[in-house]
Amino acid sequence: MAGAAHDKVIRGGRIVDGTGRAPFIGDVAIRHGRIADVGEVSGTGREEIDAAGLLVTPGWVDIHTHYDGQATWEERMVPSSLHGTTTVVMGNCGVGFAPVRPGDHDRLIRLMEGVEDIPGTALHAGLKWDWESFPDYLDALDRISHDIDVATMIPHSALRVYVMGERGAAREPASPREIEQMGTLVREAIDRGALGFSSSRVLFHRSIDGDLAPSVGAARKELIGIAAKLAGGEGVIQIVANISQDLTEFDLLNDMIEVSGRPLSFSFVDVEGRAHLWERVDERLRTAAAQGKSMLAQVQGRSVGMLLSLQGSVHPFVTRPSYKAIAELPLPRKLEIMRDSGFKAKLLAEEGEKGHPFAELAKESWHIMFELGNPPQYEPVPSTSIAARAATLGVDPQNLVYDILTSGDGTGYLYFPSHNFAGGNFDRLLLMLRHPHTVSGLSDGGAHVGVICDASVTTFMLSHWCRDRRGEQLGLADAVLRQTSAPARAVGLLDRGVIGPGYRADINVIDFERLQLQAPRFVYDLPNGERRLMQGADGYVATMVAGEVIYREGEATGALPGKVVRGSQPAPARQEPVPV
Repeated sequence: MAGAAHDKVIRGGRIVDGTGRAPFIGDVAIRHGRIADVGEVSGTGREEIDAAGLLVTPGWVDIHTHYDGQATWEERMVPSSLHGTTTVVMGNCGVGFAPVRPGDHDRLIRLMEGVEDIPGTALHAGLKWDWESFPDYLDALDRISHDIDVATMIPHSALRVYVMGERGAAREPASPREIEQMGTLVREAIDRGALGFSSSRVLFHRSIDGDLAPSVGAARKELIGIAAKLAGGEGVIQIVANISQDLTEFDLLNDMIEVSGRPLSFSFVDVEGRAHLWERVDERLRTAAAQGKSMLAQVQGRSVGMLLSLQGSVHPFVTRPSYKAIAELPLPRKLEIMRDSGFKAKLLAEEGEKGHPFAELAKESWHIMFELGNPPQYEPVPSTSIAARAATLGVDPQNLVYDILTSGDGTGYLYFPSHNFAGGNFDRLLLMLRHPHTVSGLSDGGAHVGVICDASVTTFMLSHWCRDRRGEQLGLADAVLRQTSAPARAVGLLDRGVIGPGYRADINVIDFERLQLQAPRFVYDLPNGERRLMQGADGYVATMVAGEVIYREGEATGALPGKVVRGSQPAPARQEPVPV
């Protein structure tokens, strides 16, 4: 449009601006990738978007993903970008692919495959390894265009192997010189664009060979020594701590904040049967805040669980000998065999092989296992559990599970909400989401591709928590804040997450009434034709990054304005106030 004052103007939308204040009707003007004006905009735009009756929100900021490999070979950060996410942070949990020496490529792949359930064959086929140092890795990311912005942490396990070699992989103690070298490399990485440093201390983070991640069990002096290198500079710390088993972990976290002076976040999930765990974590968070320490718990907006299916990585029969004999067959042939009554009887009579953590857990968990359904139900009522349905039908629960998995075309799912589902609902999770010292995280976008698709939690936060939930809901303004300005602030990205003058024009235009998760499905589009779970959504009218529309009604436009975010970003000089 000749003489237009703006690149784009979004007209008459219900703006939920990311600050937590009440929604209001107004326009949003965009120029040069930034928001130029909000309210009643008189000037025209070269493109005008009619948002009457629609929500206008900042793009979602997801601070806990694992696109470390995918971002080096793929332009679109799906499934996250299908759900309104416009910035992802990867390199979490201490795992990633830089720094790395040529002889350790396979070691880091096997670690990522075990910890994050990303097929090793896909990683071998997709990773170009045209980097060694962490700054080299950032440059490699820059060489490919992306639909959304990507930022990354420097991961402890990769760092440890790089500095210590086989000793680091074997989790031997680091010498003072090695601790100094690791800290120096972290400082260099942050100076060149890493958002911070990540590590893991939990025993379930293991390579595909069963070896503990190199960072697990690292001595206190090692973590304190690395943290001290952040003092006086930028960068944040992300830890997967062993909080559910050992609350003294908080002593280490507090000391890392003390020596670094930098913000720290740790992953937290509510554990079934640990009734007072959240209360104790709540107390520690408030104590840290009272001491002036910036400590946040990253919490998921729904259950942390698994999708169980015949196409996926796990289901209750994966360790039965009869199933293992047909596990690699194409799905139609597998179904044909499993629908034979004799085969079914034989399999159900078998004992599974010992040692598989899920198979052991499933034996005691029919009461928290559900048919997912379509549209998918992530907060199902207890009366629909496998245990309850089997009791009503007078059948063995595993018989019912078998029939569900083999029904239809065999692509249905069981949902197993193993955490954040205490009492069979999200009531306690609601307390966690409203806590002043928690932040939304743990989507694990790009990871666990055979068993979860939690990158869709951004959509769920609005459709379920603000509209569909039975019982108490979240306010729309609060839910949007939790996915925009709050996580952006937590990692130092102060230039996004708010619809206000000067902020980045990362924006969602949403038909709230139509917003709905689609059923998850498997696609075979990873390198080497490997599978991954994919899930779309209805209701995203448009998603913009830096003022460019990257999706319209869930369809990619071809625009790839995403950049590698190098380090913390300052807030715009002219800005809307954001609640602390």
